[in-house]
Amino acid sequence: MGTKIQSYRDLDIWNLGIDLVKDIYASTDKFPKHEMYGIVSQMRRSAISIPSNVAEGFKRYHNKEYRQFLYITLGSCAELETQVTIAKELKYMQADREAILLEKLDHLGRMITNLLKKL
Repeated sequence: MGTKIQSYRDLDIWNLGIDLVKDIYASTDKFPKHEMYGIVSQMRRSAISIPSNVAEGFKRYHNKEYRQFLYITLGSCAELETQVTIAKELKYMQADREAILLEKLDHLGRMITNLLKKL
C-alpha cells in the first residue's frame, strides 16, 4: 500500500472487475444460443460496466464525480448479482458457480464501499 496509485489499472477493484468480466464470459459461453441476445448479452454488459465505470470515474477531475461513478459501479454489481441468480434459476448455471460469482461480487462491492468511505 506504499505505492501511489497512478492509474485506474493500479486499483484492485479495477483488476477484480476485469477478472469478473472474464469469469462471466466463460460462464455464459455455454448458455443456450437463443439467450445470446437475452441474458447472455445483459450479463456481459453488466460485467463490463463494472471496470469501465471504475476507470471512467478515476479519470474525472473531482472526487464528487468519481464517487458518482463508483455508485454506478455498485449498481452494476447488484444488477449482475440478480442476473447470475436468474441464470441459476433458469438452470443455465450450476449452484456452485452461482455461489462463486456471488461471493466475488460481494467482495468487490465491499471493496468499492470502503473506497467510497475514504473519498
